[in-house]
Amino acid sequence: MIDNIIKKIAPTGVLRIGINMSNFLLVNSKDTSGFVDGVSPGIGKRLAEELNLGFEMVQFANPGLLADAVNSNKWDIGNIASEKERSKTIDFSNPYVNIDANFLIREEDNFKNNKDIDQSGIQIAVFKRSAYDLWLTENFKKAELIRVNSIEESHNLFRENKVNVLAGLKPKLIDEINNNNAYKMILSPFTYIKQSIGIKKGNPEVLDYINKFVSNKIKEGYVKGLLQKYSLQDKLSIPKIS
Repeated sequence: MIDNIIKKIAPTGVLRIGINMSNFLLVNSKDTSGFVDGVSPGIGKRLAEELNLGFEMVQFANPGLLADAVNSNKWDIGNIASEKERSKTIDFSNPYVNIDANFLIREEDNFKNNKDIDQSGIQIAVFKRSAYDLWLTENFKKAELIRVNSIEESHNLFRENKVNVLAGLKPKLIDEINNNNAYKMILSPFTYIKQSIGIKKGNPEVLDYINKFVSNKIKEGYVKGLLQKYSLQDKLSIPKIS
């Protein structure tokens, strides 16, 4: 069975791992061998090891470009957030880590909860085609989403007072608050970003294998070890498994 999985998941004999380089939490810099390093690359490398395959890190500037390449034969697994719109073209594993997505507002604002944000006249800065942008696109109907090409651009819009609200990943929003006491965060996440392993649609055997792999890595403590290695245990959560 494993030989069949290998043929389907890595027909070139090398596991090509699609990496979203804009995810500052899951992708660090490079390890001592010069490879892209971090939680997301670590999960991909571990899967390659279990399949006794070599690997290649295929780098993408943002998750949208990675998702777009699913049918272009550029990657075999794509480590990005699972999301409803993306699942039209990609089959996703169960998540190996979760990230909170929250709203950053100003101290003088009267927003009490996430629902208060979705009103006419409110502009929200958001990283274009991120998982939380896709979620907001589907679920927020009144507020205007101001989409930009990088996480830093979205933060700059908020710092420059060009938008009312910043949507982003909780750890980076906390950094903003630490640097400016005029900011505050709505503590309840508006969504959770489920970091998963994606594959081209139509390979249920491969997806089942990857789901078992993810479950085992969580049970064995491997994922916990990765979070500790990169000092992320207080910033990311490990999904519960049955």
